[in-house]
Amino acid sequence: MDNTNVADAGSPGARAARTADLARRLEEAASAAFVGSRRSVRLAVLALLGGLHSLVEDIPGVGKTTLALALAKAAGLSFSRIQFTPDLLPGDVLGMNVWDSAAREFVFKPGPINANFVLADEMNRASPRTQAAFLEAMQEGGTTVDGRTVSLPSPFFLLATQNPQGFGGTFPLPEAELDRFGLSFSLGYPSGDDESEILRRWKEDGPLSSVLQVARAEDLAEARQTIASVAVSAELRDYIVRIVRATRGNSDIRLGASPRAAVSLQHAARAVAASLGRSFAIPEDVEFVAPAALAHRVFLSSRARLSGSDAVALIAALTSETAKPTGL
Repeated sequence: MDNTNVADAGSPGARAARTADLARRLEEAASAAFVGSRRSVRLAVLALLGGLHSLVEDIPGVGKTTLALALAKAAGLSFSRIQFTPDLLPGDVLGMNVWDSAAREFVFKPGPINANFVLADEMNRASPRTQAAFLEAMQEGGTTVDGRTVSLPSPFFLLATQNPQGFGGTFPLPEAELDRFGLSFSLGYPSGDDESEILRRWKEDGPLSSVLQVARAEDLAEARQTIASVAVSAELRDYIVRIVRATRGNSDIRLGASPRAAVSLQHAARAVAASLGRSFAIPEDVEFVAPAALAHRVFLSSRARLSGSDAVALIAALTSETAKPTGL
């Protein structure tokens, strides 16, 4: 085998090109089942590739579950869906020790969180105690039950959905948990043409029958390594910091984005760059993903909420007002 070709295959540019091809295949495969916002599909793929746990807030019936199932199938990942209800307990999610009468000892029975791709459906219907059970899993990639630490499958990705505030039977997600979601976005209602396409495609066996597996867990692992190695210049880091700090001095924002948000925005920008076949990030990568990376992490003032301000639009405006570095 030609050693030059081996070296080229492992170069940053070649690895980024493979990540871009993987992103394209996943987007196309997921779109075979989900018909709607292309931006939402792109953000979901970026989140999966980058390991950025994501929160989708939208009304029931717009395709949140379909998108999650399609992505998991396309990526060849084990899938678990957890339907959140007010009576759901942490042990129902994480697992618990149960008595084995034959062995005459307690054995650990894993919970549904032990999968590569976990859909936490209507997460804000569960109690705060059960919601908090996800913090360790999202941050550390493991869970602790009765003093026993259990590693989650790798790769691990959590896609949570929540109903909009004001829906009955919901508990607002706490700030600490919201801050651990790498991205947040909405699907929105489909356009008239998309809704017609949904009806045209509808089959008795469901939309997922059209989704092909186009990747394996190993492909995602390589993509995550590639994304982590995408170069970010000092000027671009300063741009990210200035955007995040702008959220802390704005009169419309009661609580600005945290340093964790800056780290997440940088990682999301790396994912955008790699998905476009680049081994380095540019300001446009940051600009594209900033609303999805920051809007759920800021809390508007009472005055801003009463005036109908929107966090996504506010972050987009702050980003566009922040001077971009040049020459990158």
